Amino acid sequence: MFRSLSARNYRIWFAGALVSNVGTWMQRTAQDWLVLTKLSDNDAIAVGITMALQFGPQLLLLPLTGLAADRFDRRKMLMLTQGLMGALGLGLGIMVLTDTATLWSLYGFALALGIVAAFDTPIRQAFVSDVVEGEHVANAVALNSASFNAARLIGPAVAGVLIAVIGTGWVFVINAVSFLAVLVALRFVDPAQLAERIRAKRGKGQIIAGFRYVRTRPDIIVVLCMIFVVGTFGVNFPIFTSTMARVEFGKGASEFGLLNSVMAIGSVAGALLSARRDRPRMRTLVIASAGFGVACTAAALAPTYWTFAVVLVFVGLASLTFMTTANALVQTTTTPAMRGRVMALYMAIFAGGTPIGAPIVGAVADAWGPRWAITVGAASGFVALAIALVWLVRWEHLRLRYDADSRLHLAVTHAVPVVGSRAATAALRRDLERDEAVADRSSPV
Repeated sequence: MFRSLSARNYRIWFAGALVSNVGTWMQRTAQDWLVLTKLSDNDAIAVGITMALQFGPQLLLLPLTGLAADRFDRRKMLMLTQGLMGALGLGLGIMVLTDTATLWSLYGFALALGIVAAFDTPIRQAFVSDVVEGEHVANAVALNSASFNAARLIGPAVAGVLIAVIGTGWVFVINAVSFLAVLVALRFVDPAQLAERIRAKRGKGQIIAGFRYVRTRPDIIVVLCMIFVVGTFGVNFPIFTSTMARVEFGKGASEFGLLNSVMAIGSVAGALLSARRDRPRMRTLVIASAGFGVACTAAALAPTYWTFAVVLVFVGLASLTFMTTANALVQTTTTPAMRGRVMALYMAIFAGGTPIGAPIVGAVADAWGPRWAITVGAASGFVALAIALVWLVRWEHLRLRYDADSRLHLAVTHAVPVVGSRAATAALRRDLERDEAVADRSSPV
C-alpha cells in the first residue's frame, strides 16, 4: 500500500504536501462559510460563483498550462506557484481581519487563485512521475489522494473550530503559513534523483500535439467524458454540505466542518484501497460511478443530520475511488512526453466543468432545496455509468452470455485492442525522435 514511500524524494514531497493540504482545506472551508454567512444571505449561488471563478481558469488556460508542465522544470515551477498561492491566502486573511473584504473582492481573490492553480495543478500531477519510478506511479497517485483527503479529514474540522473561536481571517493566515512546508520540501528534493524526461520543444504545433494524441486514444476519451459529467454536476460538495447543514438542518460552522471531515473518512478509505491495487482498471471505474450515484441518492433522502453524515462516508468512498482510478488510468497509460498536456486536459475537464455545474447546482439548491441539488449529483454518477457501459459494449464488445451451467454473466465476446493506443505511442515516439534530430542539426551547440 505504501511502496512509493521507499523513494526519498517522494517521502519528502509527500510530507510537505500533507501539511499544505491541511491548510488548503482549512481555507476552503473558511471561504465557503464566509461567502455563505457573512458576505451573502445564505446564497448558494454566491458559493457556486466563487467555485466557478476558482476552477474556471483551468479550462480557459488549458493550452498554456499543459505545455508549461511538459516544457519547464516542474520543481522550480511548483516553488513559484505554491509561493504565489501562499501570498494570495495571506492577502485574503489580512482583508478579512481588517474588515475590508467584500463579496466582489473575494471573487477577485478566487479568480487570482484559480489562475495560479491552473498552472500548479497539471505540474503537480505530472511531478508525481518525476519523483517515483514508472511501476509505482499508480500507487503514488493513490497515496497523493490519501494525503489530500487525510488533510480533508483534519482541515475542515479544525477550521470549523477556529472560525468559531478566532474568526475566518486567521484561518486564511494559517493556510498561508502552511505553504512554507511544501516550499521547504521542494527545496530538499534532490534534482539528481528525479526521473529523466523529454521536454516539449519550442515551436509550432506543440499544443495541438496533445489534443491530437488524445484523439487517437478512445480509452482516454471515455474516461474524460465520465470525469466531465461527475466533475461538473457531482463533485459540488461545498454546496451540498453547506446548504444541507445551514438550510436543511439549521446547524452552524462546527457542524458544517464536521460534515466535510466525515466525508473525508470515506475518501481516505477509497484512496488507500486504490493504493493496494497493482494497477487501475476500467471495471473499478464503472463500479465506483454506480456507487457514487447510489450514495448520493441515499444522501438526498437522509432524514436527519447524523444519518446524512453517515451516508457522506460512502459518498466520499465512491467519489475518491472514482477520481483516483480515473487519474491513475490516464497517467499510467499516457506516454511520458505527453503526460503534462494530457493531465492538463484531464484537470481542465474535471475542474473546468465547475463554472458550468456549480452555479446550476447552486440555483437548484436555492429554488427547490439542497436535497434536489444532491439528486443532480446522483444523476451524474448514473450518466457516467451509462457512458462507460456504452463504450464497453461498442469498443470491447461486452455482452450478456450464458455459461455452461446456464448462468447469466457479462463477458467480452471478442477481444478488441484499444484502438490507436500503441500506434499513437509509436507514432509519437517517431515524431519526437525526428524533432530531436532536427534540433540537433539546427542547434549551434
